[in-house]
Amino acid sequence: MSCNPTAFRFCPCCGQPLEKRLRGYRERLVCQACGRTVYLNPAVGVAVIVRQGEQILLGRRARGQYAGTWCIPCGYVEWGEEVHQAAVREFKEETGLAVVLGEIVAVHSNFHDPDRLTVGIWFAGTVVGGRLHAGDDLDQVTFFNLQNLPENLAFPTDRLVLAELAHKPVA
Repeated sequence: MSCNPTAFRFCPCCGQPLEKRLRGYRERLVCQACGRTVYLNPAVGVAVIVRQGEQILLGRRARGQYAGTWCIPCGYVEWGEEVHQAAVREFKEETGLAVVLGEIVAVHSNFHDPDRLTVGIWFAGTVVGGRLHAGDDLDQVTFFNLQNLPENLAFPTDRLVLAELAHKPVA
């Protein structure tokens, strides 16, 4: 089932019909009753990159449309959650490892799923505890050489980030 936000018909606040109106420079969905503008904003995703020399930790997706494909361990920022805390939380849920975040490695808009647009933030991470095991949305976690990555990567933007990392030595 597709769920394209541009096809929303009712206000999430009062349940009354939405209509398209020009607001600013864009056409937006506006509630006919309460006047609320429904902004169609992407969700924010966070990922943590853990390297051991020329190797990088990847996880295999356990379910959903990306089941069986590999990604940099990642997840969504929840409402009211700070992005750094979300990255640490998601990484622990996915891998069992506690990390301290370093620099932002990359920020990209993700358009691979037109029903769920996202903005991804990839952080460098250093492991400070825990035990490596797949959890939450992953069924396997393992290190891969940056020059010999799996072909079946889940997300095109991970492919971009991994290509950039393959040409950047470990600091």
